[in-house]
Amino acid sequence: MGLLDGKIAILTGSGRGIGAAAARLFAEHGASVVVSDLDLVPAEETATTIREAGGNALVVVGDVTNPEFPAQLVKATLETFGSIDIIVNNAGYTWDAVIQNMSDKQWYAMLDVHLTAPFRILREASTYLRETAKEEAAALGRAKARKIINVSSVSGVYGNAGQVNYSAAKAGITGVTKTIAKEWGRFNVQANCVCYGFIDTRLTAAKEQAEKIQRDGENIALGVPEQMRQMAPMLIPLGRPGTPEEAAGPMLFLASPLSNYVSGIVLEVTGGRAL
Repeated sequence: MGLLDGKIAILTGSGRGIGAAAARLFAEHGASVVVSDLDLVPAEETATTIREAGGNALVVVGDVTNPEFPAQLVKATLETFGSIDIIVNNAGYTWDAVIQNMSDKQWYAMLDVHLTAPFRILREASTYLRETAKEEAAALGRAKARKIINVSSVSGVYGNAGQVNYSAAKAGITGVTKTIAKEWGRFNVQANCVCYGFIDTRLTAAKEQAEKIQRDGENIALGVPEQMRQMAPMLIPLGRPGTPEEAAGPMLFLASPLSNYVSGIVLEVTGGRAL
């Protein structure tokens, strides 16, 4: 038996990196997974991997910052699978600059994708989560446990030079998480934040070789300077960055019954990073 047998999980940003690793891991443990991503090709690749391994996956492509997308995501999930048990707000990217060089566009872009988008998705799902919990409590005496996992970063907890926008947004999502834990605890919803340090993804690739993405007419270079990548192992007690698969493990814990009495926490996944 898997830890997530029979569960329905929505994971945004699950076409690549940590999100894709978590989607595969959730499916391995029995969840039916909604693979949501901005780009169709990587989303389909994740879903195909899950299906070829015998799992169930639905692809919902769209921009989480589009105000209409949360309704599309929730509607597609309920129409296909009939319920929602787990929501992982993972979608995002970085757009770095020191504060004196940062435009309003950069600032709001990070707030939109890392803070406003998760808020809207949770607000959209709130009717289903709350009303279903009330019905279950009336029929069974207690609602089934459901999970909210929001992705943060050490930048949001400790700050990071060149990332005032990203740091602000990631700090904000921890406040959302702790508030949801208090508001929805009576519905047996556990809301937690997983806070990552240096994980090997396209966001932490060497900026000199990293890919660029197009957003709102801008070419945005992802990644970090090579010098920073070289310094990272010296700041991490385990001596190396984490892998997406290692990052997915704590998500599985927070999504599973093992965390049914864990709510409102910020779980740091950093390799023991000395800060």
